[in-house]
Amino acid sequence: MKVAVIPARGGSKRIPRKNIKLFCGRPIIAWSIEAALQSGCFDHVVVSTDDTEIAEVARHCGAQVPFIRPATLSDDNSGTIPVIRHAIEWLSQQGKVSDHVCCIYATAPFLSAADIQRGLDILTRSGSDYAFAVTKYPFPIQRAIRITEQGRVLMFNQDHFNTRSQDLEEAYHDAGQFYWGRASAWLTEKVIFGLDAAVIQIPGYRVKDIDTVEDWTMAEYLFEAVNRKNSHQSTNEQKAK
Repeated sequence: MKVAVIPARGGSKRIPRKNIKLFCGRPIIAWSIEAALQSGCFDHVVVSTDDTEIAEVARHCGAQVPFIRPATLSDDNSGTIPVIRHAIEWLSQQGKVSDHVCCIYATAPFLSAADIQRGLDILTRSGSDYAFAVTKYPFPIQRAIRITEQGRVLMFNQDHFNTRSQDLEEAYHDAGQFYWGRASAWLTEKVIFGLDAAVIQIPGYRVKDIDTVEDWTMAEYLFEAVNRKNSHQSTNEQKAK
């Protein structure tokens, strides 16, 4: 059985009610639920929350909320892996035993059903324990600088001051959208970022961390721009037929 688990607690501090705040006209969690459902990968799309309002919104959007997450897994220090483990164990106790589980973040409006499908394909073909989305850093991390207490500048790696950007190894970061994993890896709380993980590369214009109100505004502008571009391409393709 394949399950999507969407963690969505109610205690967001920097953006109050973040997981159900309207994003381009819909509760932001609705975009993640829609992508999960449209992917056709899952027997169950489950939202793990401690909040009754979030639970109601999630059900309205088509997800299942079969349990209320315990308070011990709902504070600021609760990690993602224990939350997914709890969901797997709860479902197993109800006779719903999972083999592959995908953690999908509630604030990932750029997530696509196709990426979820690619993730499952890569996970199963590679024999990895995890598969998740990444994107390239837009600037070489080897040439990053820090600002000292005196307001001066130091390179993190002075050896690369004269190295051309094109000669530096490309670096990637977690896109913060989804993590496919084998149930056994989640249950043993195996670390995700390691040699037993495979990746799905996605373009940088579909990756945006949303941690502040400013991030939120920028993400909406980007989301609308991407949708306009996709709509324009779709229209042109239809005309060409």
